[in-house]
Amino acid sequence: MGELEFLGLVGYWVAKVVLFTLICFFLGWLGLRALDALTPKIHERREIGKDPTSIGLFICGFLIYVGLVIHGAVTTLPGGSLMGSLVARRLGLIIISFVVGLFLAVGMFNLLDRLTPQIPFSRLRRSSLGTGLYVFGYFVFLGLLTNAAFAAAF
Repeated sequence: MGELEFLGLVGYWVAKVVLFTLICFFLGWLGLRALDALTPKIHERREIGKDPTSIGLFICGFLIYVGLVIHGAVTTLPGGSLMGSLVARRLGLIIISFVVGLFLAVGMFNLLDRLTPQIPFSRLRRSSLGTGLYVFGYFVFLGLLTNAAFAAAF
């Protein structure tokens, strides 16, 4: 492999990592907005902003999410054509996994809330720390799901 081929491969790899990270960053932000809409009893973004500890948990969860996204993007090796491999397979699977995962997570959240009436989840809206922990867990879940989608996209 010549030096020019190597630099082309490195350029492709860097572009892929940056593209996937930016797209997944947007998906994470979109997921938080969707979480607000799909769990109307809990206003996550508003509640988290009330307490510095909650804000810290939110940022920590988001950093873990971004770390898992970057890990998935970095560890997938380039293969196939740029359009077929990068856009159609990997990106499509990541977006589908994100949407399915979001609805599954919210569905399981609401089901568990109904099955455990002695633990009313709506009380999260009274605690910014509880909301921060809840969203922290959501971001870790989303990061693991996205990372798995990278691995499955081959």
